[in-house]
Amino acid sequence: MQNTPAVDSPVIVSPAQFLEYWQGNRRLTRRVIEAFPEDQLFSFSVGGMRPFGVLAWEIQQVSELTLTGLLTGDWPMPDWREGVSQDRAELLARWDDLTARIEAELPQVDVAFFPQTHTLPWGEMSGWAAAIYNIDNEIHHRGQGYVYLRALGLEPPPFYER
Repeated sequence: MQNTPAVDSPVIVSPAQFLEYWQGNRRLTRRVIEAFPEDQLFSFSVGGMRPFGVLAWEIQQVSELTLTGLLTGDWPMPDWREGVSQDRAELLARWDDLTARIEAELPQVDVAFFPQTHTLPWGEMSGWAAAIYNIDNEIHHRGQGYVYLRALGLEPPPFYER
């Protein structure tokens, strides 16, 4: 058995590593959106869950909220109906716009902001916890998309290809 040195602080990824991780998840979720037949993206569901197109809009809105919150400290409750359409092209255009914003703006977040506690619509948490929550939410809903694609007889994109 190897002895491991004691660590005084937890290991956390750098903001640049987090940016790449977030963007990798966004690239994968975008491919899941594209994998749906257009006529099923906003209509097909399993077990009474929301269609994946609706879930994708939620991912988009939580990601917008997270980026804005990390940059400004303002975490307003999203209007979940605002900007939600049943047009895949509009969803993907907004997705791509936000992806470009994340790439350009996330590096501007002061690293001191991440450990601070913030009040979000769903509770108090640190900036890091809010950022991780955002990605956990995306992964959770993308998993639902995988189930839907398989139920439609379609092969989802490999989850490990970010």
